[in-house]
Amino acid sequence: MSHEFPYRGLKVLDLGQGVASPYCGMLLALYGADVVKVEPPEGDWARSLGGKYDGGQHSAMSLTFNRGKRGLTLDLKTDAGRAALRRLAEQADVLIEGFRPGVAARLGIGYDSLKDLNPKLIMLSISGFGQTGPYSQRPVTDAAAQAFSGLINANRGPDDVPHRAPILVCDVATGLYAYQSVATALYARRDTGLGRWIDVSLMASAAAFIGHRSPEAWLEHGAVPALNAPAGSYQTSDGWVVVAIVNEAQFVRWCAALNRPDLPAEPRFATFPQRAAHEAELVGIIRDIMARETTAVWLERLRAADVICDAVTTYQDWYADPHVLAVGGASVLQQPGLGELRMPRTPGALPSTEAALTPAPRNGQHSTEILAEYGIPLTGLLP
Repeated sequence: MSHEFPYRGLKVLDLGQGVASPYCGMLLALYGADVVKVEPPEGDWARSLGGKYDGGQHSAMSLTFNRGKRGLTLDLKTDAGRAALRRLAEQADVLIEGFRPGVAARLGIGYDSLKDLNPKLIMLSISGFGQTGPYSQRPVTDAAAQAFSGLINANRGPDDVPHRAPILVCDVATGLYAYQSVATALYARRDTGLGRWIDVSLMASAAAFIGHRSPEAWLEHGAVPALNAPAGSYQTSDGWVVVAIVNEAQFVRWCAALNRPDLPAEPRFATFPQRAAHEAELVGIIRDIMARETTAVWLERLRAADVICDAVTTYQDWYADPHVLAVGGASVLQQPGLGELRMPRTPGALPSTEAALTPAPRNGQHSTEILAEYGIPLTGLLP
C-alpha cells in the first residue's frame, strides 16, 4: 500500500453509465484499483452525447470519466452474460451499478443475491431518487436534479429567470459522494470483514451539495437573504469581471477604487442588509462605472485595493494560464486515436498518481483478457 496507489489489488466492477457512477469508478482507478467497466453491446449511452471522437467510440464524457479502466462487453439480457457477471462478482471487492431500482435484482445481480456469493462485496447503487420511496422509479437527469433540489430556483439571472447550471454539477457531486461512501465502507470492512449495500442518489447529493443555503432557507422560512450584495459579475468595456466582498472593509475599498468613496457613507448602502434592500439601485451605479474601463484596468485597480476579483475567462484560457501551467493544474493523457488530451488534475492526487491513469477504453476493448483472467469461457459472450 502507498499514498499513490492505496487501492492497488482492489477489484471493482463498474456497470454504471453516464457520469455519476463512472466518475466514482474512475476515482477508484485513480488510486490503483483494477476497475472493469462493464458495458452492454451498444455501449454506455454517454459515449454518444455531445461531440464524438475516435471513430464514434468516445465523447468528452466517456473520455473523462472512464480513465484508468479496462473495458468488458457483457449482454446482461442473456443467461450467459448474467452468469459471467456473477462469476466476476464472486471475486470483486466493489460493484457499482446505476440501473433503475429493482432492475439489478430482476437480473439476478442484486445485493441480496450477490452477498451470498461474496459476503465481502461492497455494492454501490446510484439512482435518481434512491432505492425506495414514491419517486424511486422516476427517471432523472442532472437538470431534473438541479430543479428538484432548489438549485435552479436559486440560480436566477438579472431577468429573474431560474437558470440551470450549464455543467453536470449534480452528476459530478453524486460521483464524489459515492466515492467517499465506498472509501468509508472499504475502511470499515478491514475490521468487520463484511461488505454492505450503499444507496446514493442524485436527489440527496444535489441537496447536500447546496451546502448551507438549504438550512438557511429553513431558518429564514424560505426567504433566503441576498449574500454579500452587490458582489457579482460586471461588464467592462471589453469583457467581464467578478467581484466578491465578504466584509464591510472590502466594500469601502471597492468604492474607493471606483472613485466613489461617498457610497459607503450613504445610509442605504452602509451595511450588507441595507445594500441588499437597495441592490438594484447600487448595482446600476457600479455597472455604469465598471463599463467605462477595460478588464485589465479594473483587475489592476481592484487587486491594488485588496478586493477579491477575477476576470471571467473561458475553459481554454484556464489551460493557458501561467499559474495553472506553473502548478501543473492540468494532466496530460495520450489517448489512442486522439493524441494528446488535457484535463484538470484531480484535487489531492499526487502528480505521479494522475500520470499513471490509462486512457479510457473502447467498449469491450479488454473483454478477452478479462474473461480469461477470471476463467470464464468465451462461448456465447463475444461476437
